[in-house]
Amino acid sequence: MKILKLDINGFRSLKEIQWEPEALNVVIGPNATGKSNLLRMLELISVSARGGLAKYVQKWGGMEPLVWDGRTDEITFKVKMSPVEDWRDEEKDSLTYEMVMRRLGKGGSFDIARELLGNFHEFEAGRRHEPFKLLERRQLTGVVFDEKEKGLTAPEESLAEDETLLSLATGAFLQNRHIPSFREQLANWGIYHDLHVNADAPIRQAVVARSEKRVDADGQNLVSVLHTLYTGDREFKKDINTAMKAAFGDDFDELVFPPAADQRIQLRLRWRSLQREQSAGDLSDGTLRFLLLLAVLASPSPAPIIAIDEPETGLHPSMLPIIAEYAVDASRRAQVIFTTHSPQFLDAFHDTKPAVTVADWSEGKTRLTKLVGEPLEYWLKEYSLGSLFRSGELEELQ
Repeated sequence: MKILKLDINGFRSLKEIQWEPEALNVVIGPNATGKSNLLRMLELISVSARGGLAKYVQKWGGMEPLVWDGRTDEITFKVKMSPVEDWRDEEKDSLTYEMVMRRLGKGGSFDIARELLGNFHEFEAGRRHEPFKLLERRQLTGVVFDEKEKGLTAPEESLAEDETLLSLATGAFLQNRHIPSFREQLANWGIYHDLHVNADAPIRQAVVARSEKRVDADGQNLVSVLHTLYTGDREFKKDINTAMKAAFGDDFDELVFPPAADQRIQLRLRWRSLQREQSAGDLSDGTLRFLLLLAVLASPSPAPIIAIDEPETGLHPSMLPIIAEYAVDASRRAQVIFTTHSPQFLDAFHDTKPAVTVADWSEGKTRLTKLVGEPLEYWLKEYSLGSLFRSGELEELQ
């Protein structure tokens, strides 16, 4: 299930944004143009589906630093998603989720003023006077509809003013099978930014052995994910070994996971030229980041949407084509979004070019412009994406 169209209003520098991403996307632009804000908004949408929206807002200091210029009254989004089942008609059977977070006074608190999940196809075609609704909420009045549009009103005491009705779509609400599957898809988006690989980060430590197949947003469960998939999935192990040998040459042998104290395991790299295995604590920041990107992109069951902020950070330029190749493959199973200001990363894509969106900042607002059509094709005949970015021609194509 991928994003077909995303509308954002009032979130940080994203005062009024419309964006239609494709399967593989690169958002480019200088620093401080709002690229990271786009990923944070995607994170907020995902949090709104899985629960914990109030804590998320509190983590950022309340509503005041999240609303545009600290002075708008609402944050709103509307996201149109392709159907969960591949065989369905992408446009006809798409579902749209919209939500309004209303700032209460000038403080940091908020409530959910409006929320709607539905199919807008017949409504937008003028054949219905309103969308086909799956759930609808206005403040503390929430209604969940079954597949015949029969409504069930949620008890007011079951709703929190700062958590979404969608995040509560379990139990009795399972009478509509589309709601839980939609909720699960949004809740499982993988948004990766602010990844810490410092010397005392958990990512470098021994961990209690447990089965995990998807890297968390902060990346700190990488060792558990690598252990689960590398030792249990031959294709994943082959993909990781191929990428590591492409990056480090034939001296790389394999990953190993020896036991540590208290039922813990640790990550080590085995090199053909060394008798001693190299522990995660001794790995360079770049090597750890490289392994993390590979684990995210090569996963046999990736997140429905993978969004990664500045994947080039800490990597040698020779690693970027490897990441690009794995991103292309991942985009066949998930929607992939990168933000970057690296011309080398743009040049890393060869046969399959990503959809390029330019982020620029003017009058306190971010603008996103997707580059499509003949002007871009004309330039690409003579220049690479990276060289166009360096020259400033990509911005001029807007």
